[in-house]
Amino acid sequence: MVEAQPRLASATNNKRPGVDIGAEVPTMEDLTPAQMVTELDRFIIGQDDAKRAVAVALRNRYRRQLLPEEMRGEVVPKNILMMGPTGVGKTEIARRVAKIVDAPFVKVEATRFTEVGYVGRDVESIVRDLCEVAIDMLHSRRLEQVKEQADQAARQRLVDLLTEQLLAGARGRNGRTGGLPGAAPSKRATAAEEKRRKREHDRVLALLSEEALEEETVEIEVDPQFADSPYDEFGGMSPDELYDSFQGFLEGYAPPPRRGRRKVSVREARRILAQQEEDRLVDWDTVIESAVRRVEETGVVFIDEIDKTIHGEGEYSGEVSGEGVQRDLLPIVEGSVVMTRYGPVRTDHILFIAAGSFHNARPADLIPELQGRFPIRVELQSLSEDDLYAILTEPQNALSKQSVALLATEEVDLVFEDDALREMAHLATAVNATTEDIGARRLHTIIERVIEEISFDAPERKGERIVVDAAFVSDRIGEVAADEDLSSYIL
Repeated sequence: MVEAQPRLASATNNKRPGVDIGAEVPTMEDLTPAQMVTELDRFIIGQDDAKRAVAVALRNRYRRQLLPEEMRGEVVPKNILMMGPTGVGKTEIARRVAKIVDAPFVKVEATRFTEVGYVGRDVESIVRDLCEVAIDMLHSRRLEQVKEQADQAARQRLVDLLTEQLLAGARGRNGRTGGLPGAAPSKRATAAEEKRRKREHDRVLALLSEEALEEETVEIEVDPQFADSPYDEFGGMSPDELYDSFQGFLEGYAPPPRRGRRKVSVREARRILAQQEEDRLVDWDTVIESAVRRVEETGVVFIDEIDKTIHGEGEYSGEVSGEGVQRDLLPIVEGSVVMTRYGPVRTDHILFIAAGSFHNARPADLIPELQGRFPIRVELQSLSEDDLYAILTEPQNALSKQSVALLATEEVDLVFEDDALREMAHLATAVNATTEDIGARRLHTIIERVIEEISFDAPERKGERIVVDAAFVSDRIGEVAADEDLSSYIL
């Protein structure tokens, strides 16, 4: 389905001033697979096979860029299928490595999609979402590049507006009309007016620098804001999809919206004007062109719950969420052209990583054509007690470190003794063994249960040092973890 032109079309018809971003696809000549794995080790415990497979797949993208052009087009990504229980790091590996190499990344659940012809999301929306992510990445980066220039331009515009407003008010109070109607001002009057303007300009600039005019009111031009549509749902379409469907028609017949005038505080005016200047300095044509190229060359798509499209007995379900979704995914994974609001996007060199627990099915139960598009298979292992302990202590973003940092904002010094962390890992392992194994996600529940009262009372306990040891952990959740019925509900 060919989409209507984007909402940004009016901004892309004409080149805007500003320095182009440049459309070069980022390379990884200084980032080897071993370095990628080392970086992943800072956040993810174990699962070395999966880390190595993803690192090699991404490094191969750089290698492909160095090939002769006639061979480069023939080299396709080696898509990866990850198998393992929930909570062992499948999503985190893909997300982290995409961040390391600065690649556009989206995570989708296979169960969200339906076969073509049915109400619901179609699989091509994956590529459209990836384009949005890439454009947002480049746009944010470009805004950072022009921020200082935009702030200076906005400041100058604000000074000019305030100066003109104050001078107009002074003329009104003094009853000056500038001479007889239709008479040209004299040179002396013009020079005096320029001096007054210069003095007022300098005075306003000084007051703005001291933030002494923040609550004053100024009238500025603002872009028209679209009101919320009353059509939240229409035939299964979201407001954005409805907008896109009608945008092509509207652009051909509707005149461009005009800016309106609005009175706002100086503080708000500074923000609005800075945003207007940023938009003026960003070259949307280059942003979109670069983003589409990044999607085609470096995009990463993580498809979770791929096993849920397989019937529990290993047969094709025949439902709109089963075999039909697999068949719709096939052309995108193997390489096709998807029409987006930003033009055609080729999926030939997008890296697809599929994942699933495969408790009640096997990868061989996927349709044969789709199996062949995921040649690399890696199995992630369940987490042991030692793994859970390492997750609590070693990663840069370990849960224990996060809890300590959060309570430090309330001036509470929270300390986890080593035996407390060992006990939490032990209890998490025990609960995973007796109920559903949700891997490291069990630690979130355990640690929140342990520090629940401390976190609640933290504002009243400023300056205190609270030590959490094994006895404290056992007292809080030991009995709950031992009772299978209670742990099923509480942990």
